[in-house]
Amino acid sequence: MISVNGQQIGEPEILAEMQYHPAPSRDAAYAEAAEALVVRELLLQRAAAAGLSWTAAPESEEEAIESLLARELKLPAPDPAAVRRYFDNNRSKYKSPDLYEASHILYLAPREDANARARARTSAERALAALKADAARFADIAKAESACASAGEGGRLGQVAGGETAPEIDTFLQALEDGQLCPVPVETRYGVHVLRLDRRIPGRSFAFEDVADQIARDLAASAWRRAVGGYIALLAGSAEISGISINAARSPLVQ
Repeated sequence: MISVNGQQIGEPEILAEMQYHPAPSRDAAYAEAAEALVVRELLLQRAAAAGLSWTAAPESEEEAIESLLARELKLPAPDPAAVRRYFDNNRSKYKSPDLYEASHILYLAPREDANARARARTSAERALAALKADAARFADIAKAESACASAGEGGRLGQVAGGETAPEIDTFLQALEDGQLCPVPVETRYGVHVLRLDRRIPGRSFAFEDVADQIARDLAASAWRRAVGGYIALLAGSAEISGISINAARSPLVQ
């Protein structure tokens, strides 16, 4: 049985809370739910000690916790110099995504069909060998063999950004040079691809003025998460908790 300063948290409560904690296993979801309820109880007990009141409705409890944190955690706004420093040290984060002009030949085969996969892999390897001997044949092979709608365009996909294609294709597009044929077939959930990067269009860097407000918000949110984590750890350290060990950094309040 879990208890927080004598207040018990029963299994029915934990089971009901589990729906809000998707996890790889039931045990992991159970542990996360139990920890979340302990953190909630710590905060509500502190709110009561601070003279805050609420009803039994979940939204009322949330408001009480928010009022408590707003009262007890006073954080200054991010310093403009810190915002500028963060921008200067992380310029690569503040740019539009690279665009890729790419072409492919798709040999359709679902992952679960081992025979179809083997045939698709053989066809892709045969096409790759032909293209290594004569790169100019790409469009002709695509029109004749590709199972993608782009076949009519010689396999051309047009301009795509990261995340707009299968992740496996994304990975290779980032590694290829302009005009380079991918040296190996690329397998995705759709099948096996012969891939060529035609041209990379670098993303545009944003000016500091365009992103300063967003950086300030991000820094403030990060500082808030750290403060909440420290506050929960302080409450836990001075409380009598049995049946569980909690990690304040994993609390939903600091995610």
